[in-house]
Amino acid sequence: MASLVSIRTPRRLPKIPGCRLRSLSTDDRSLLARAAAGDASALEILMTRYSARVFRLAYGITRSAADAEEVAQDVFLQIVHKGAGFEGRAALGSWIYRITTNLSLNKRRGKRRELETSLDDLLPTYLPDGHRAGDRAFVLADWSRTPEHELLSGESRRILEAAIDRLPEHYRAVLVLKDVEELSNEEVAQIVGDTIAAVKTRLHRARMALREELTRHLGAGM
Repeated sequence: MASLVSIRTPRRLPKIPGCRLRSLSTDDRSLLARAAAGDASALEILMTRYSARVFRLAYGITRSAADAEEVAQDVFLQIVHKGAGFEGRAALGSWIYRITTNLSLNKRRGKRRELETSLDDLLPTYLPDGHRAGDRAFVLADWSRTPEHELLSGESRRILEAAIDRLPEHYRAVLVLKDVEELSNEEVAQIVGDTIAAVKTRLHRARMALREELTRHLGAGM
């Protein structure tokens, strides 16, 4: 299911291979200290290194290009204002992701809460005998053999994007961090400030919700 979650952003971003978060390097520490001291060239290097990831994560959570741009600006302002106090116990990338996630959640919470749906409304329901409830076409729907390019284009892509829009904010954040940014469960837990078990549960339920939307869509066409 993870391969289906590919956030389409409104501008082309560079491919970022291996998004695993590295430990704080001497170069990172130096750049952060210089940026916090007002060195514009150091801040520019940090922006070049992290801005694509910051924008992509912000867009994935806020679902708005304009909001993502504002979040990205605020992230680097915070890096300048709070960089001197960064203790380096975590990777710099993890710290930046955490700032981005918190600012994005605040932005989404303030402007677009009305778009979200209770996760229970997005999940499949089951009968007392354990069988899936609903139209027989939904029960029989099987998109496991559908080519990925078909699932990620056209009407199916629109359904998937709309389902991501409706996910409760904390489920969407975990989904984007794990399936788009390709972070480990441990890294996601550190960024969102939750347990690994809670991250796994949210991720599983978010993926189930997206699968259910596709199942209903494909089942309706049978």
